[in-house]
Amino acid sequence: MRAFSRLLLAALVFAVALALPELSVSGSTGASSDLGLARLLAEGSVLAFATAFAGGVLTSLTPCVYPLIPITVSIFGAKSATSRREAILLSGLYVLGIAATYSSLGVAAALTGKAFGSVMQNAGVLVFVAAVFAVMAASMFGAFELQLPAAVQARLSSVGGAGRAGAFAMGLVAGLIAAPCTGPVLAAALAFVATKGSVAFGFGIMFAYALGIGLLFFLIGAFSVSLPKSGAWMDTVKSLFGVALLAMAGVYLKDAFPRLKTLFSPVQAAEVIAAAVAAAGVLLGALSGGFGGPWRSRLLKGAGVAMTVLGIVYAVGAGGARRDALAAPLPWLHDEAQALALARAEGKPVIIDFWADWCVACRELDRIAWADPQVREELSRYVLLKVDATEETPPVTAAWEKYGIVGMPTVLFIDSKGRELPADARVTAAIRGPEMLTRLRAVDKPCALAAATACVARW
Repeated sequence: MRAFSRLLLAALVFAVALALPELSVSGSTGASSDLGLARLLAEGSVLAFATAFAGGVLTSLTPCVYPLIPITVSIFGAKSATSRREAILLSGLYVLGIAATYSSLGVAAALTGKAFGSVMQNAGVLVFVAAVFAVMAASMFGAFELQLPAAVQARLSSVGGAGRAGAFAMGLVAGLIAAPCTGPVLAAALAFVATKGSVAFGFGIMFAYALGIGLLFFLIGAFSVSLPKSGAWMDTVKSLFGVALLAMAGVYLKDAFPRLKTLFSPVQAAEVIAAAVAAAGVLLGALSGGFGGPWRSRLLKGAGVAMTVLGIVYAVGAGGARRDALAAPLPWLHDEAQALALARAEGKPVIIDFWADWCVACRELDRIAWADPQVREELSRYVLLKVDATEETPPVTAAWEKYGIVGMPTVLFIDSKGRELPADARVTAAIRGPEMLTRLRAVDKPCALAAATACVARW
């Protein structure tokens, strides 16, 4: 690779590493919003299906889904398809595989009353996804080719062809890999489905969401039949995707183990230094050539890949640490009995926020709603209780069962008389400050004439 090209790539990686900390907590689904899906579901609007589809499309544009793109192109585009028609068929089966994964979650949520938003973002799943990304990265760096074993291909050929069956099977796996990216749209849908208990509704809403996720992959797979001839540029592309996969694996591992947070400095200079280390890795050869050359070049490339990946991961972690340090803490209590006793003694309403460190939407709720100045002012008349479900302990399990929690985030309100507001008053998504303020001001509000019947029934 020419010196100018390497410098250009290094500058690009530096800029991306600096931007990623903000991108990781923003964007259409990155969890800043559930796109109003929770409200539309509660209203029974048919627009909920269109919103779920849109949420899926936006989810497919988030950074943690990008590493699936080269896999889609290489397996269901030029390598497998012999014609445009075949490429469309394979890509369609791939999308149907994704849809089968999420539709199954919707059906299971309806049948069991359990929302899977937390399951799809817990430590075990994050470690699994990180391992899958690491294996894919090894393939990008030339360790092996992504293909089904010969024995499996022979067996699949008897039921319609390895390519078609393999496309559907890879779609099933892709649905799981994309799960940690899904954010509040999926959480809102599954929480409502679990409460509603309708199998047909659960299947339909999740099918629409999955089709949205799969749209990008369908377009890429269907219209990438002919790729340019391979060459030195292909080694750079593969290395780029390999580094991206390893960086995503590192970010997932960071989130899977909250205690690793102490390793990241909240100083803004730490992000700049980490981005500079990532760029230095590119200059060392992280994106140049492959691992098939002399041992010296392989050693330099390996060191460059390590520096680039670690620099990106540390930049993301340092950015998160800086945001946490800048946010003024609220006086949250963590003992339910203490909080309820204090509320009774002072005649105050109570807010109970079910939260977990690995829950993206929960952290976004902290960032956009609880940090709002007007919301914080209104919170002064409340007793605040945060139930931390990062680790499943007996007290946490008891609180979940007591209040009938089906997913996170869930924020419920108890008035000054000690009575919880109706279930439709709960917050189950990362809503913004003004909406949270409206909900807060409605607690202990005198009965309005239009709502007198419901209000008197509660009292």
